[in-house]
Amino acid sequence: MPGSPPEPARVPFAYAIVRVVPRVERGERLNAGIVLLCRSRRFLAAQVQLDEARLRSIDPACDVEEVRAHLDLIGRIAAGDASAGPIAALSQGERFHWLVAPSSTMIAPSAVHAGLTADPAATLQHLVRTLVEVTPGS
Repeated sequence: MPGSPPEPARVPFAYAIVRVVPRVERGERLNAGIVLLCRSRRFLAAQVQLDEARLRSIDPACDVEEVRAHLDLIGRIAAGDASAGPIAALSQGERFHWLVAPSSTMIAPSAVHAGLTADPAATLQHLVRTLVEVTPGS
């Protein structure tokens, strides 16, 4: 439409779901966050959101504070926070690959997925809303 501002260019991004697997041997998991990398926009961020009630329904004996500490560390590493240790000092791409590396521990990422976005921060929020947040009645 004449006079309208041009739409921002859509660029590739990659993301993984951060999952909590309180008892690895049972394989039950709970989506607890998203890690998103958009190289062309120099964007790397993680957003976590732990539903304690759902976690306790999977494993009543789970140490929720320990899980929260690990989830917090993911966000700090993604942000490059020096207090998160030497991995936080790596490049964005290296931090992303470290955060989404396959793991058989209590905090385990999904496979990496890809898409296109004009706004990586808004896409991160959308993914958290659709893949992590619990909707009433679910």
